[in-house]
Amino acid sequence: MCGRFVITSAPAALRQLFGYIEQPNFPPRYNVAPTQPIPVVLVENGARHFRLMRWGLLPSWVKDPRGFTVLINARSETVLEKPAFKNAIRRRRGLIPADGYYEWKTEGGRKQPYFIHRADGAPLGFAALFETWAGPNGEELDTVAIITAAASEDLAALHDRVPVTISPGDFERWLDIRGDEIDSILPLMTAPRIGEFAWHPVSTRVNRVANDDGQLLLPISAEEMEAEAVKPKKAARKPAGSTDDGQGSLF
Repeated sequence: MCGRFVITSAPAALRQLFGYIEQPNFPPRYNVAPTQPIPVVLVENGARHFRLMRWGLLPSWVKDPRGFTVLINARSETVLEKPAFKNAIRRRRGLIPADGYYEWKTEGGRKQPYFIHRADGAPLGFAALFETWAGPNGEELDTVAIITAAASEDLAALHDRVPVTISPGDFERWLDIRGDEIDSILPLMTAPRIGEFAWHPVSTRVNRVANDDGQLLLPISAEEMEAEAVKPKKAARKPAGSTDDGQGSLF
């Protein structure tokens, strides 16, 4: 699955790679979390565009989002059948620019976070589906989910699911929604090839969404991992009257 990811490449480099018209300028993000606004690349009127959408898809038929589970991922095996995704996979496909993501592996009774990235260090594009939810008062909210697949043999050591990544050579095919035929994109919804990605353990500081700095990406040693495991946990204290839930914005 994918529950946190990273965007560190320069905006100009991402624009060149994904080919969208807009020229957004945004800082690096080291701990992007569900419900935050995230960048999505899509095609409108024959051109690629950059849009911000809430990570957590809301199907158009949902009446009250407060009682609906946030859909941050969509399984590739069932995306054609599930009511929440079966229309979006045909008509609303996008790409989410990223430089890696986090996964947690249970080790010794605790969850150890790992940073996962392309072995060559290149940016990547998560396969995504999006929907525009319209509320009863006319409000609209663009929402998105990342497609996942069964992990390849190497990445399965961390988790049995991985985000589907689309190679630059397949961007056009994935984003092409001019017809209702999707047979051509089905082969793209697979796990990365063995050896395509690398990973290393990182600090449990990533567990807290409010932590968003470059130190989160640094590998930690076995000794540091052990020290974090025995470190006493302190309850986070919020200033009086604070309503900050730790879910920062992209910009």
